Amino acid sequence: MSGIYIHIPFCKKACTYCDFHFSTSLKYVDEMTDAICKEIILKKGRITDQIGSIYFGGGTPSVLPYKNFEKIFDTIIKNFSVHSGAEITIEANPDDLDAKKIADLRTLPVNRFSIGIQSFFEEDLIWMNRAHNAREAEDCVKRSQDAGFENLSIDLIYGYPLLTDMKWLSNINKAIELQTPHLSAYSLTVEPKTVLAKSIKKGLQPPVNDEQSASQFITLIEKLKTGGYEQYEISNFSMPGKYAVHNTNYWRGVPYLGIGPSAHGFDGLTRYLNIPNNAHYLKHLLNGELAETVEELTDYDRFNEYIMTSLRTMWGTDLNKIAADFGKLFLNDTLKSIQPFIEKQWLNNLDNHLVLTQEGKLFADYIASELFLIQDDHL
Repeated sequence: MSGIYIHIPFCKKACTYCDFHFSTSLKYVDEMTDAICKEIILKKGRITDQIGSIYFGGGTPSVLPYKNFEKIFDTIIKNFSVHSGAEITIEANPDDLDAKKIADLRTLPVNRFSIGIQSFFEEDLIWMNRAHNAREAEDCVKRSQDAGFENLSIDLIYGYPLLTDMKWLSNINKAIELQTPHLSAYSLTVEPKTVLAKSIKKGLQPPVNDEQSASQFITLIEKLKTGGYEQYEISNFSMPGKYAVHNTNYWRGVPYLGIGPSAHGFDGLTRYLNIPNNAHYLKHLLNGELAETVEELTDYDRFNEYIMTSLRTMWGTDLNKIAADFGKLFLNDTLKSIQPFIEKQWLNNLDNHLVLTQEGKLFADYIASELFLIQDDHL
């Protein structure tokens, strides 16, 4: 079943490391909600099967008032067939999930929170310029569980200068102790134009230490495995069978609508990219026009995307699928390209599925890039 991604481009504060599209001004929340609803209506013909997942990302969707969520859900339900068992996720910050907010969201079709905790240590949260504190980080999970939201995911970050190995182990243990069925953990990356990047350039912050990140990544894998979690994607871990439906569909190439400024959509052959500018997005939708550009994907684009996404998962890259979807030429090139990584024991061929080894996971992006094909290779 297809999915819907809705980008809510508002945050209370700008985290030092973040380069996602958002605004810290909530002045146009109602206008943005109206525009999002208009875009949903304009795109309703693009999906004819049932909706199996809806994901509110951002930004920080949890800053959206209840009435705005209600309006968006009403619009979706009127224009699409949503499966009764659909996974419906809202990304949330801990400081937004007070008792009233949780109770309000409980009356909507929402059945999953993805909570941006990042760390359980106060000094780390201050360093990141997060809007919540350490107590809220833990309390919001318990409040959500007590209110009946059992399908929770939490985000953690590793590889930043303040995070000692002992603190990282403590963060992992706390996540296990909270018994959330899903956890996403990301190595800190320094994105251009962020506050963090500027601080590092000025010498105010030390650069990211790749050895620290790699070591903490291995600790994460080993500790969560003993805690009963499966690493089903490079950055994502869950209790058996509790995989995130929406994100798993991304990695498997399932079509989805992208709604809201900066959102991407995909129909299997074409990618749609919404303009990453709130004012221009609002202007287009106010005039009843879509604010998107269209990218027609070549076979090479689709092949490279399949390599990039599938290789990151525990299911791996299916060589039979490559042969069926792209042909013998693509398959033969892939079989040649994988040999150095199999010899290094970074990659295994298990029943015609290419699966990264634990060491190979440290080089996932590099391996994928080496397997990419460009059309010139076949001219």
